[in-house]
Amino acid sequence: MQITQSLSQTAQAVPQHVVTVYRDRRRTAAETADRVARLAGAFRGLGAQDGDRIGILSLNSDRYHEVLLATPWAGCVVNPVNVRWSAAEIAYSLADCGTDLLVVDDAFAPLVPELRALAPNVTSVIHAGEGAVPAGMLGYEALIASTAPIEDARRHGDDLYGIFYTGGTTGTPKGVMLSHRACLTSAMGSLVTTGMLNRGGVLLHAAPMFHLADLAAWTIACLTRATHVMVPSFTPAGVAAAIEEHRVTDALLVPTMIQMLIDSPEGRSADLSSLTRIMYGASPISEAVLERTHALLPEARLTQAYGMTELAPVATLLTAEDHDDPALRRSCGRPAAHSEVRIVGPDDVELPRGEVGEIVARGDHLMAGYWNKETETAEALRGGWMHTGDAGYMNEDGYVFVADRIKDMVITGGENVYSVEVENALAKHPAVAQVAVIGVPDEEWGERVHAVVVLAPGASVTGDELRDFARVHIANYKLPRSVAFVEALPVSGAGKILKRDLRQRDWSRS
Repeated sequence: MQITQSLSQTAQAVPQHVVTVYRDRRRTAAETADRVARLAGAFRGLGAQDGDRIGILSLNSDRYHEVLLATPWAGCVVNPVNVRWSAAEIAYSLADCGTDLLVVDDAFAPLVPELRALAPNVTSVIHAGEGAVPAGMLGYEALIASTAPIEDARRHGDDLYGIFYTGGTTGTPKGVMLSHRACLTSAMGSLVTTGMLNRGGVLLHAAPMFHLADLAAWTIACLTRATHVMVPSFTPAGVAAAIEEHRVTDALLVPTMIQMLIDSPEGRSADLSSLTRIMYGASPISEAVLERTHALLPEARLTQAYGMTELAPVATLLTAEDHDDPALRRSCGRPAAHSEVRIVGPDDVELPRGEVGEIVARGDHLMAGYWNKETETAEALRGGWMHTGDAGYMNEDGYVFVADRIKDMVITGGENVYSVEVENALAKHPAVAQVAVIGVPDEEWGERVHAVVVLAPGASVTGDELRDFARVHIANYKLPRSVAFVEALPVSGAGKILKRDLRQRDWSRS
């Protein structure tokens, strides 16, 4: 059981089936299999050995699809790098897991000199963009053209497929190790539960392909012999045009993307009638957006997925049928076919239905652990269950409701932002004495990152100045969209900042 198996089967059974569409390029299964085998040979020719990590830092494209397959074909482990990170964050992930070979596109080629300085372990960089190959890099197409195809390494199910970095509560990302079995289990369980992506379907990749949520949809599409349509990144105009031109049937979008699409002039004017299934995650969808979606896309059925990177990533699913019941729309659904979910107390004992505790899950989709973090792995996987850090409850019918986020994570526009990462960046400014970061409701982003700052005596700084300062340390999407200045932060008797008190305040004017 390995990720590459579906490509080999599709190339054998329906070699002329169109597998990828990107701009004016359409590649068949036979052509894709040949290119993947050649690219894998190029990786080996550059010194990659079994289990070595290969990174990709790129916007969505058909070449991203090929790298996701060529890496395991070569017997290696993929490291899909978050394209929204700062150079320091990118370099950390490359150095942490020892990524020696990196694939970049035009958007990120200018970062390569800085990345090489920060992560000297990167020895080879392949340019997979459309423009001229920069000095010091290898040309993607030239490597494919000059390399003979090699046989699939046919990795075993328990071999690592990828290392997926996720933000950490300690302020540094953690490399989540996922096996071929884990990724395929999550994909197949989701497919069985939802019926997403029938054979012959067309999947739109508008969410970033480094995201494990998109990778899960990508895996399902590979299994069902669907066609992958890629746009470099999400824009309402680009997505609407792609759906209309390529008759897209399925899409993975976060609620913010759905809202932007249906509220855009392009979304309202394009023919989107082919879109029959939308999977979304990151947060529940508001009633107002749901109503507008149904009005514009009456044939589209929505499914919500809940999970995390450590679960490859799906634990529960709120199916299209579940959405018909208004009482269930704030739920994240019931456990998917491949996942077992419980609500436990501080002693890890299962709680009665309706009581709030920590959401935990187990199954063959669990991560193997965090890269080089044995203590954190043991804590997260204690008792054989993945402890999500999310608080919630399960009703009598088995539906899970998320009540709060134990780990103080902010979900803004579908992106996970850990408050401590932002706090650490802002606290470096000399004018900041104390800072607490929380998520506050936002009509456009679902939540926005909000910083509450206590200034050092005699100091003065503006919110814009703090954002500019933090931009050097963290990615743009993690920057606080609003900043409030207060005399003091609420604290407990033990001196711990009471973020729950901050969340209860009205920050709408901040």
